[in-house]
Amino acid sequence: MRRGAKRKTKQDQEAKHDAPEDNMPKAQPRAKRAKTSKPQSEPEYFEDKRNLEDLWKETFPVGTEWDQLDSVYQYKWDFSNLENAFEENGVLYGKKVYLFGCTEPQLVMFKGESKVVCIPVVVAVVSPFPPSDKIGINSVQREAEEIIPMKQMKMDWVPYIPLEDRDSQVDRLKSQIFILSCTQRRSALKHLKLDRLKKYEYCLPYFYQPFKEDELEQSTEVQIIYPAEPKPVFCEFDWELDELEEFTDKLIEEEELSEDQKDAFKEFVKEKVREAKKANREAREARKKAIEEMSEETKAAFESMRFYKFYPVQSPEAPDVSNVKSPFINRYYGKAHEVL
Repeated sequence: MRRGAKRKTKQDQEAKHDAPEDNMPKAQPRAKRAKTSKPQSEPEYFEDKRNLEDLWKETFPVGTEWDQLDSVYQYKWDFSNLENAFEENGVLYGKKVYLFGCTEPQLVMFKGESKVVCIPVVVAVVSPFPPSDKIGINSVQREAEEIIPMKQMKMDWVPYIPLEDRDSQVDRLKSQIFILSCTQRRSALKHLKLDRLKKYEYCLPYFYQPFKEDELEQSTEVQIIYPAEPKPVFCEFDWELDELEEFTDKLIEEEELSEDQKDAFKEFVKEKVREAKKANREAREARKKAIEEMSEETKAAFESMRFYKFYPVQSPEAPDVSNVKSPFINRYYGKAHEVL
């Protein structure tokens, strides 16, 4: 067979195979599957961080118990009043400021429930130089007050860098805001001796104001912790208002002191009074000498210092503290010039 005829026959067979047959049912077209469109997700918006938003958190809360620190930050406290104080027309605008934190346990209402809350407070000191380089450590349980360098407690004034400047080299910034910082690592607390650990709870930023007579100089009271048996005697004795004999008899009457310890207790109190009077006298002399040796520039700086106390402003995400504000800072700083 010729090659052409063979090719033609093959083509005829293919055409016949492709031709539709009348008696065969037509295939129904397959239905197209509807495409399911993915739901459009709402665009996420992140609120821009404010330039000084973390300022209050960066300020170490002096004197707060370590195990209470987490409770301080459990609420979203709003310190926008502190941030606004650094804006134009604010009380801290354009000034050199030193900040330290503290906490004040107060009974407050939150979401219909009454509870004791550690309220964070920030104290701002307007000063051309650090207001102090010392820490005072005192409590009822301690026999004597200690005034020690801040660095012994791993505390120091460090520059605060606003968020917008954190990509810059710190040494090139002329910082006007300094915060009291503590480098003691919480993870290392378990290695500290108990007395050292407790010191952190009794810390107060110490401030020496030579033109204002110190509270210690005016005080005529002494804290008494007498090591009696079976338990120590805790009391306060005022050498101007209390008569020692009557004071001791009353303790015996209240069964705080036994009769056989009376004379030893009286001698103990007399010694404490002598120590307190000596301390008062030395403090007056030191203050007088400091003023005499002080330059006019330093005198002017001390006299121009201002203290501002900032509480968190009212916010739905934190307890309202507007009814528990106090101008008192601590026994060294006295009262703030303004509470905000």
